[in-house]
Amino acid sequence: MKAVILIGGKGTRLRPLTYSTPKAMVPVLNHPFLEHMFTYLKSHGIDEVILTLCYLPDQIRDYFGYGEKMGIQLTYVMETSPLGTAGAVKNAAEHLNDTFFVFNGDIFTDMDLTAMLRFHREQRATATIALTPVDDPSAFGVVETDKQHKIQRFVEKPKPGTIKSNMINAGTYILEPGVLEYIPHNTPFMFEHHLFPLLLEKEELLTGYPSPEGYWLDTGTPSKYLQLHQDLLGGKCRNIATVDTEVNSRNNRSKASIHSTARIGNKVIIGDNCVAERDSEIKNITVLGKGCHIGDGAIIENSILWQNVYVGQHSTVKNSILGNNCIIGNGVTANNLVMGDNERR
Repeated sequence: MKAVILIGGKGTRLRPLTYSTPKAMVPVLNHPFLEHMFTYLKSHGIDEVILTLCYLPDQIRDYFGYGEKMGIQLTYVMETSPLGTAGAVKNAAEHLNDTFFVFNGDIFTDMDLTAMLRFHREQRATATIALTPVDDPSAFGVVETDKQHKIQRFVEKPKPGTIKSNMINAGTYILEPGVLEYIPHNTPFMFEHHLFPLLLEKEELLTGYPSPEGYWLDTGTPSKYLQLHQDLLGGKCRNIATVDTEVNSRNNRSKASIHSTARIGNKVIIGDNCVAERDSEIKNITVLGKGCHIGDGAIIENSILWQNVYVGQHSTVKNSILGNNCIIGNGVTANNLVMGDNERR
């Protein structure tokens, strides 16, 4: 099976974290988001992946090459200007001659892709959209289906009480190559607003695959990115095949310099070459990237520190995300703080 992953966007919702890091390379448990995704796809027999690139593409290509280390085959397709979600897939049409998956590069999930593909084939659908339930669908695009799972209509960001369904578009699709005929060349074109409504208009069979039990999160904002770490370290998602958090945490502590008086929580990951000085405390749920330095008496709690972050003596960092090479001075209290690379407080 082949898959297209849409990662060409600038990740504006994640700024300032994405000013110098493409969203696909944002670390999750100290591994790029995309690395987790590749492992997840391989577990379902998907080993040919096409990446649609536009923003900061070299970081992705330099890290993954052509997929040899991950055991997959990677193909890169560049956009000279943003083409939208469906337009980006059309741009990769020469590589798509059979049934294929499409994934939104902001979504972290553990839904059963094998079962979804089986459903798609049994339905003999032209396109299948994965659906997931949410408590408040008013911020999403709701998808209404009949009892046979055939999609009836799309309702974008409905007002409370105006719809019967709470199933939303989960950003994962299975498409037959014939749908590419409906997408214009070199033209911005969206799945949600253009292609899927057009398929309904043309009476193509468009089905919704319900996935009520799997984990699903749109990680496109700092608060959701932090929530993802809380969920992963808290065991709410099965899709952490790239990293066994307990083993990772235990092994990396042996590669770090941790003072005997430092206190380390259980749900903590510590990268290589980190330093935790006297009386420092690293509480749940926290991830330290490579080369972080936590000063005397400093407290880190429920926070994600990227690489080479320095936290000064007797400072407190809570509910925060600190980009690469950030510096927190002595005696600083940082709560709900998001800092891009190389910032200082």
